[in-house]
Formats: sequence, structure tokens, C-alpha cells
Amino acid sequence: MDPTNNQGPDEDHGQDGRTGEAAAPKRPPRDPLTPDFGQHAPALARTVQLVSGDFLLTVNPVDGSEIEPCPPGERPPRPVKFTAAERAEVRRASLPPEPPGPALPRLPLLERQEERERLTGLLERGRSVRLTGPAGSGRTALLEAVAEDCADLAPDGVVRLSGYGRTAGDLLHDLFAAVYSAPLHRPEQAQLLDHVREIGAVVVLDDLEFGGSALDELLDATPECAFLISATPDVASPSAHSHLEEVFLGGLSRSGGLQLLERAVGRVLTEDEANWAGDLWFESEGLPLRFVQAGALLRQRDVLRADPNAFDAFGYYADAPVDAPFDAEDGHDVPLPSLAEGAAPAALLASRLSKSARATLRFAVALGGEVPHQAHLPALVGDTHADAALTELVECALVTPVGSRYRLAAGVLAQLEGAGYTADADDRVLTAARHYAWWAGHPSVTPERVCAEADAVLAALSLLVPLTTATDPDAEEQSEAVQLARAAAPAFAAGLDWSAWERALRSGSEAARIAGEVGEQAYFHHELGILALCGGRLDRARAELEASIGLRGALADKRGTVAGRRALALVADRSGATPPGGRTAAGEEVPDARYEESASPPGGVPAAYSFAEPAAETALVTHRDSARPGAGAEPAGARRTLLSGARRNLVAAGAGALLVAVLGTVVTLGATSGNEELPSEKVGVNPSVSEGSDGGGIGADEAEEGDDGGDTDSTKRPVDPGEDGIVGTEDDPTPTSSGQPSDDPTGSKDPDEPSKSPSKSPSKTPSKTPSEPSDPPESSQPPESSEPPESSAPPESSEPPTTGPSSPDTSDSASGPAPSSPVESSPEESSSESSPVVSSEPASPPESESGTSSASSVI
Repeated sequence: MDPTNNQGPDEDHGQDGRTGEAAAPKRPPRDPLTPDFGQHAPALARTVQLVSGDFLLTVNPVDGSEIEPCPPGERPPRPVKFTAAERAEVRRASLPPEPPGPALPRLPLLERQEERERLTGLLERGRSVRLTGPAGSGRTALLEAVAEDCADLAPDGVVRLSGYGRTAGDLLHDLFAAVYSAPLHRPEQAQLLDHVREIGAVVVLDDLEFGGSALDELLDATPECAFLISATPDVASPSAHSHLEEVFLGGLSRSGGLQLLERAVGRVLTEDEANWAGDLWFESEGLPLRFVQAGALLRQRDVLRADPNAFDAFGYYADAPVDAPFDAEDGHDVPLPSLAEGAAPAALLASRLSKSARATLRFAVALGGEVPHQAHLPALVGDTHADAALTELVECALVTPVGSRYRLAAGVLAQLEGAGYTADADDRVLTAARHYAWWAGHPSVTPERVCAEADAVLAALSLLVPLTTATDPDAEEQSEAVQLARAAAPAFAAGLDWSAWERALRSGSEAARIAGEVGEQAYFHHELGILALCGGRLDRARAELEASIGLRGALADKRGTVAGRRALALVADRSGATPPGGRTAAGEEVPDARYEESASPPGGVPAAYSFAEPAAETALVTHRDSARPGAGAEPAGARRTLLSGARRNLVAAGAGALLVAVLGTVVTLGATSGNEELPSEKVGVNPSVSEGSDGGGIGADEAEEGDDGGDTDSTKRPVDPGEDGIVGTEDDPTPTSSGQPSDDPTGSKDPDEPSKSPSKSPSKTPSKTPSEPSDPPESSQPPESSEPPESSAPPESSEPPTTGPSSPDTSDSASGPAPSSPVESSPEESSSESSPVVSSEPASPPESESGTSSASSVI
């Protein structure tokens, strides 16, 4: 049995206008449902292959979907557009089902001619417009009338879409499916944008639920389309730069409301009814929906006035009291509904419907306003003629069309909930879930039919998840929510409704987690990973697939694990990473870890920058691995790219240059810091005195007789540094021994006292009376004086001066060379060492500064 087959034309539903008992026995019962629903043989799993982007996806409801790169021979041809006849067929398939029985009269569109002409004119100029109005203001009817006026306006005709529960991405795919013929092909985002950019159509979009940047995305993706959008005032407004015209739709006038009410009733209103309709117009702000429902109330009142028991044979008023009739000459008189009942008529209208219609309303309330397809009503309600209940609901305006299905009209859900229609909502949700699980998994049901019922299926699934409890591990039965998700999710995937596919997978994963069904939870994680991979969300795909592989590994599910590893290999290939665990998806060992520190390339890395420092100070040392055996056969996957190696060597070179600069700065600061003229810092590296060329002791002049000046004592020191520019070497001129005092004061205590020994340091003979201080030196280096100042520090060197060239001692101290051994001094010298001497001589000539500066640089 096909669950969505309509009944034959010879079936009678009691809607032919006959009333009373004559119509009751004329409805024969149908065949029982149980034999048709029985499954005599196990059905094979329904697998579907489709192309998503450059992937070939095989939807497998047993072990999980499999994905692989699409082979060239499996790639679909470029999609082609439908012809006008094909578009008309697609349009008829997308309409909501016609209620069984005689066709219902179509109400006229009153007081909307001005808005109709304005909307049509804007669309003819290629402008997009948004029609804003409250729920029940007749937006859908006005959009349908404008669509008929623009049928031949665009090359691709008029495309009707429903924005209820849809995102901008969903609507782009819906638009593509309505214009292009591409069976089992879902283009990726870039391909989708290329295709929809070529569509030139008038797009009628009803019940839009988003605005702002999302609406801008939809409009920017379709530059050749003119949109006619309807939305309620609570939906976000378009952005300022969207260039979308705004038209507001209000209620009807008082006269327009009375005229619509007369059309709905089918007769002229009485004076009392007209006054009642006037009060209703004020209460409802002129919304057309309220007048259509008020017309249903007046029709029911007319039937009651003719015969209060008119529908008792069908159980219409079995549990509802009949209003007491007033005295009337031509039959029973029934009072008009109150104003409150007219403003909220759902409860009163429902109380006068058949039992099947009221049961259908209870299912709709339990499913959050979603009305099941009329083909499912006999199985859900338990009445073979329950499909006729849809006709009653449409006549009373309790349901309205939304896309290809029906929903409760605006305000009806809240009114019925207040009337107690939620008493057994959980049981009805469970009943609907069991039915949909059986139906969606049946091999005869195509994925397109499951997608058409997606809202009701997802409503039952989302309401059933909180009711799920932990199941017994030894029990073979799955929870109802898991069964429904397992049956519906593959059908949504094969039907290319991937928004519904994702919602079903997430609800099923949550239900499996609550129920403790690890195997089913692994399946849902695997499917979510496949969906994320097809959508280009690689991080999400990796997380879901790794969770699935872990759960299936714990269950020793080899087939499922292999399918997950294959999908994970595609994720690694797209992202350029290696699957975790050091193995590929097929289980092979990875040659080298990809996240270890990389070595330099075998050929070296060319320097990106050259440094200007001397080679002796900035020698760059790079590390290279020693030759490894079998390096020539190293796999290419283990080598590092030239770019990463160059970056690391560049960082190493920069660090080395910085280190050299810091060390040089430290040494220079140590050599030049504290330039206060302390005696201990005026000691040069060269000896201040040396032996004469004849070996007759140090070259100090003897004082002349009769010279009793205190400052006549001086040392005999050459002032010419010689050819090498350094004082104290063997090429210096030999000082004379004329006995004349030198110009430089020596600071000796007694001019008649010669030096004790050449081995004693000449710098240990301070002057008794210090001379006047000289001007501070102009150079940052300590000035060279003719007589080194005396210090109380220990002697600098214990080696006797020689006549040959001497190299200055170097040290890491900025104050001079450290002594190698103590030097003995006489008591007289020791007594005179306590007072320092400040030289009064000016700075040495430039020739002598070079030697000192050179020595300081070495330090």
C-alpha cells in the first residue's frame, strides 16, 4: 500500500451537501489497515549514490555513508534549465495537496488592488520588494495574485519558495532545484553561486524569517532575479544598502470586512450579524483571517438552525452541548457567538467538527502546529476515512498552506492549547514517531516524499528526544527517537534536503547518548562527519569522524571503522595533515612524524639577508645533521620544505647576530664605564720606565747639585715613540744621561736616591708633593701621562722590563692587567705609596694616543 495514495474518485466522504441520517449509512468502511502495513519479507537496505561537489557520496543506512573523490566518469553533466512545461510540472508538485471532496470556493481578494498594481509595477522594473504585514492579513493570497500577473515577465518564469524554517543557503539550493534539472547532484558553494547567478526569474518568497546580512547574501547571489518577499513585522529589517522596497499590508476596512464575511457565508448578512461583524472588525483590526473564520461560525450556525442534530450521526456534536434555540417562526434559532468567541474562534469551531478532525487537531498541537499529510491521518487517527478531516479544517480556516504542506493558522495553536488539546500530547508524539519511523524506512517510499514531510518528522523527533530514557543493554529494541532518526536521516540525505539531514542526525545523536546506545551514537557521529566534509568544514569533520572511529573501535566494528578511516583520510588530504595515531586511514605506518622539528634541507638554505658585521664577530653557525644511512632513499613525506627550513635558519642567524651585538655592547660598556679620573684607572698597559740601552738601570735623571727645588726630580723618559708608534720598544731613541732634570716631575721623594733595582716597578715611586691637576682629557680613553700615577694597589707586573719589544698584557679587566706575582718594595717606597699623585702634564701627543687606544680596544 502506498501511504500517500489518494482515494479513488468513486469514494464518498459525506461532503456532497446531504445532511441528516440520509448521509450516514452511505459511507462503507475501507479495508483494514493491518494487512497492508504488514511486511512479508525483509526489505533490502536502500542505498543511493549522489554527487556533492567533487565527491561521490554513497548513502548507506546500515554501516554509514561512504565518500570518495568522484571519478571522471561519474561526474554529472552541467545542469540545464527546465523548460516552461517542466517548470509548470515542478510547480504543481510543490503545491499543498488538495483536500478530498468537492473543490472549495475561492474567496476574492478585496481591497488589495492598489497594493497589487504597485507590487507588479516594481517587479516589472526589476526592483525587489518586501511585503510586510501581520499574520492573517492575507499576504499569501496577495503574493499568489501578483505571481499570476508576472507569469511572463522573466525568462525563467516565476519561482515560488517558502522561507518558513529556511536559511539563506537553503533557499539558494531550493532556487537551484526549482530552475535546473540536476538529479542526484548537489553543487558545492562555488558551483551553486555560479549557477544561481545565471537565473533570471521573479522569485516569490513567502514567510521569510530572516533579514539583515543574511538577506543581503541572498540578494547579492542572485543579481538577475527580482524578489517579492513577505514577512511579519517581527522579522529583522533589511539592511540600508539592500535597495529593497517596503510595502506594508494592513487590515480591511469595515465595509471590506462585511463583504468578505458575506462571501464566506454565501448569503447576505442580517442586521444582527452585520452589527456583530462590525464589533468583530474593531476587535480584530480588520484581519481577513478572522472574517473567514467568522464565516465558518455563521455557516455552522445556519446548519444548527436548520437541524440541531444534523451531524450527530457522524459524531460532530457527540460531546458538545447544543445551544438552546430561541423561539422562531421558521425553525430553531441559535444565538450569535460572543465577541470573544468571534475573536478567538478555534475552540468553538473545533468543538463542532468530526471526531477525526478533532483528533487531527490534537496531533497538530502535539507536533507544534505541523499538520501531518492527509495520507498519514488514517494510520495516526485509526479511522480509514480520516483523510477527509483535512477538508473540514481548511473550510474552517483552522489550517493554512505553507509551501507544500499545511500548518495551523495564526493564533490557532495557542487557542487550542488553552482549550485543553495538550492533555495527551506525549502519547500522540510517540504514536507519530513510530508511524514515521516505519514509513520513512519503507522501500516503496521515495526520498522526495520523506523530504516533503520533513517538518512533521523533525517536529516529532525533536519532541521525542527529551522523553528518551536509558535502555536496557540486553534489550534488542531501540528507543523510538533513535529508530526515527535512523530511518529518516538517510532519506533526507538522498533527497538533498541536507538541512533536515543535519537536524535529524543531531537529534539522533543526542537520543542515542541518552539511551546509551553506543553503536547508534557512532553511526550519527560518522554521518555528521560526512556532512561536514561535504560542506568544507574540515575541523568539524575531523572531530566527528575521530569520535565515530573511537566508538566503533571500542565495539570492534571493523566495517564501520574502515569507513570512518577512509573518510578521515579525505579530511587529512584536504587539510594537508596526517591522521592522528601515526597511521594513515588504511592503517599504514606514517614514515616520519609531521610535527617534529625539521632539519635543514640537504642543499642548504640560501641566506635571506646579509649582515654587515665583520666575519670574526658575527660568524653564523648552522646545525646540519650528520649523514644518515639511506638518506638518499628517504621518503618525500619526511623532508621539510625549503620555506620552513629557510625560516628556521633565518631565525637562528638573527639570534646569533643579536647575541654578538649584546656581547659587544657589554664589553664596550665595561671598558668605557666610570671614566672618573681615579689613579687606579690611569695605569697603562706599557711600562712607564725601562732600562737604558747600556743596561745601567732605569732611565731616570739624577738631580744636579745645588738644586733644592722639590719638583726637580724627574725620570728620564723618551718622548719619541719611534717608528712603531709605541713607547717603550727597542726602536725608541736612547735617553741621554746628561744629569739634567727632565721637564716632567717624577714625584720621587728624594732626588739623590736612585732606584733600588730594575726589578722593582717604576710606578711605585710617588711624589711627595702632588702637582696641580691638569685639564680633563678630551678623549674617552684615559690620558697618557709622562709619569704613570701612583696607586696603593699592588704592583701590576713582576717581570723586569726588557730592551726588546714587549707586547702589552691583556686582561678581561678594564682597569689594567692583573699582577702575576707580588713585587717587593723598600720601606721608603711603601711609605710614599699611600698618597696618590695626579699628573699636571697635559695629554700626550696624538702619536702616543694611538698606542693607548689600541691597547684599550684590545681590552
